[in-house]
Amino acid sequence: MLKIGVDAMGGDYAPEAAVKGAVMALDAIGPDSRIVLFGDEARVRAVLAGEGCPADRFDIVATTEVIEMGDHPAKAFQAKADSSITVGFGYLAKGAIDGFASAGSTGAMMVGSMYAVKPIEGVIRPTISSIIPTVTGHPALLLDVDCKPEVLAQYGLIGSIYAEAVLGIRKPRVAVLNIGEEETKGNTQSKATYELLKADDRIDFVGNVEASYLFTGKVADVVVCDGFVGNTVLKMAEGLYHINKKLGGGNAFWDAMNYENVGGTPVLGVNAPVIIGHGISSARAIKSMILSTEQCIKADLTVKLQHAFKN
Repeated sequence: MLKIGVDAMGGDYAPEAAVKGAVMALDAIGPDSRIVLFGDEARVRAVLAGEGCPADRFDIVATTEVIEMGDHPAKAFQAKADSSITVGFGYLAKGAIDGFASAGSTGAMMVGSMYAVKPIEGVIRPTISSIIPTVTGHPALLLDVDCKPEVLAQYGLIGSIYAEAVLGIRKPRVAVLNIGEEETKGNTQSKATYELLKADDRIDFVGNVEASYLFTGKVADVVVCDGFVGNTVLKMAEGLYHINKKLGGGNAFWDAMNYENVGGTPVLGVNAPVIIGHGISSARAIKSMILSTEQCIKADLTVKLQHAFKN
């Protein structure tokens, strides 16, 4: 039995949204999957009762504390030993669940990823990534962080493995987000990253990609860039989505911009599947987050990443 751990106390609307999302996910997950809810048992059972859902359809692990969004992530993870996030990571570390997802504190989720399940040996710095839509209907992956070229180059490999294993993209094309396609374009960091990716024969490196091609799907399936640039791109896309929605526009491409359809993003480079959802997650977003977690588990993503970094 595959067990998907869910932080029932994570997110602005927990536990209601988290538990309702878990109920919505029941008919969507595989018959060999079971959801494990971590949180205030009385409140979790109350929401289930309100939904008319028998509690025995879930495993419930009772916890008494919650890591709040305003808490210091590292301190709270240690001090609140009976929090839903800390206990969830304890179960994940000992293999009692196969993956863990939360729409709670991103910082605490990263602390748990780093210190409970730990980075894969050889990975310099684990990261979270963003799945972005393209007009082709197939998603692309954007990996961004403030880091050295060596780390960005690793993300090219990590993203390539994720895109193939989870997104189903055969031989993903990897590119560096830059101001031009020419090899000589960009700052020192992007030029150094280009050279490192070019030398890695484990990936299909296609060079630089301009932002104007980011959502076309025609140039690359995996795009790496520094954190400032990546965050700027994502915030701009989010703003355009809301503007388009207010103007009444809508199609498959813009619908794919809705975070509720993605649900969460994986922490890539650690020894177990960890998914982080948006703090404002609705029940629908929680359902998507749970399905993303199941997908990562079934794709055997962790083992594939571990194997890649043994070489």
